[in-house]
Amino acid sequence: MPDPSLIVILLLIIAAIAYFSWPHYSLRKALDKPFPTEWRRILQRNLPIYRRMPTDLQLQLKRGIQQFIHEKYFSGHAGLEVTDEMRVTIAASACLLLLNRKTGVYPGLKYILVYPNAFMVGRESVDETGLSKMHYRSLLGESWSTGKVVLSWEDVLRGNRDFEDGANVTLHEFAHQLDHETGSTNGAPFLGSRASYRRWARVLTDEFEKLQQAAYRGDQTLLDHYGATEPAEFFAVVTETFFELPQLMQQEHPELFEQLQKYYRVNPIDWV
Repeated sequence: MPDPSLIVILLLIIAAIAYFSWPHYSLRKALDKPFPTEWRRILQRNLPIYRRMPTDLQLQLKRGIQQFIHEKYFSGHAGLEVTDEMRVTIAASACLLLLNRKTGVYPGLKYILVYPNAFMVGRESVDETGLSKMHYRSLLGESWSTGKVVLSWEDVLRGNRDFEDGANVTLHEFAHQLDHETGSTNGAPFLGSRASYRRWARVLTDEFEKLQQAAYRGDQTLLDHYGATEPAEFFAVVTETFFELPQLMQQEHPELFEQLQKYYRVNPIDWV
């Protein structure tokens, strides 16, 4: 008769294998399904540049969308009911940043919180007397290092459908998620080598300081002045500009454009 303890150990091993294999099996099943026709219509309607992308990038994007929707949990707030249109539109913008890159689909991200429009966020601060105060402000989006992204659906839709104004809240917040992946949100995502970090630091620091000076003087600039607040916001802002106004960025900020092109491994000028 077999030793009962050995049977228990064997059962535990089988259970562990099944537990860790299930997510991979489940994902393969999700990716093996045909991309729904209605999702393709949503893409064409809510992300117009999709039509102008080469076929290989379209296929990459659709696969990324399927994985994103399979792995992330969407929840509606302030009375909003999440629809497939919201899931596909948000996933498409997020996965646009991952094309041609050997990376996971935001492995640290679990939750997408969607509001119908701009939402209020409270922040507590302590003054010099030790008294705490709550300050409230309206936001279009927010990215947390704890695995959450919060978005205003109204502004997601506006940013995606008008892909030539340099403002896109979804690209902005998911650029923050890429920045978070290093464990430090400082405007320098994973770059792969010391030499890459040195070039990145030189170019982006120089451009960041120039934007700060321009913002202080009140000069009109291609890059949104919000990017002058801190390096993390600068990276998110230049990501928006890179994808939405690539020709102007290449003309006015050629070194910055080159760094972003190397990082994102696409050239959005080809999609204009």
